[in-house]
Amino acid sequence: MSSISSILTTLQNHDRPVNWQHFLSEVIAAFDCSTGTIHFYDNETELLKLQAQQGIPEFLLPKMAEIPVGKGMAGIAAERRKPVEMCNLQTDSSGVARPAAKETKVEGSIAVPMLLQGNLYGVIGIAKPVPYDFTKEENSALLEIGEEMSRYLRAHAAARQV
Repeated sequence: MSSISSILTTLQNHDRPVNWQHFLSEVIAAFDCSTGTIHFYDNETELLKLQAQQGIPEFLLPKMAEIPVGKGMAGIAAERRKPVEMCNLQTDSSGVARPAAKETKVEGSIAVPMLLQGNLYGVIGIAKPVPYDFTKEENSALLEIGEEMSRYLRAHAAARQV
C-alpha cells in the first residue's frame, strides 16, 4: 500500500488546504473500495457532519448529512472510538447498520474514528461492493490516516482562532 504514504504526506503539509473530496477518492482507491464518506465531528451540535462522499445514492444524502453519535456505523465508531466493520452490510442483522445503509448496495464496509489524543474529530468510512473483511494492517492504516486527518484539522482550527 504505497499510496498510503502519499495520503499521509498530503495531510502532513499543513500549509496547503486539503480538497476532502479528492482526498476521499485517494483513500477509496488505495483500499480498492467503491464508496466512502468523511464526516467531521461538530463539538457544538455533537453531530457528525458530512464533508465528502463518493458513491452514495443521491436519495440517501439527506439521511447522511448529519449523524448522531451512536447511530449507524459512523455514529457507533464515533461512540466506541474504534473501527466498526461489516463483512457484508447487506446481510447484517445486528442493527448496527441503519436500514437505509443497505440501499448503498455495498457489502464489505468499515467506519473508522478520526482520533487524536483521545479527542474525536470525525469518522471516515469506506466500502466495497463485495463481502470483505478488512485486515489488521488495513485497520491500522485507516486509524493512522484518521489520526493524521485529526492532526491536520486541529492545526487548522488553531490557526483560525489566532
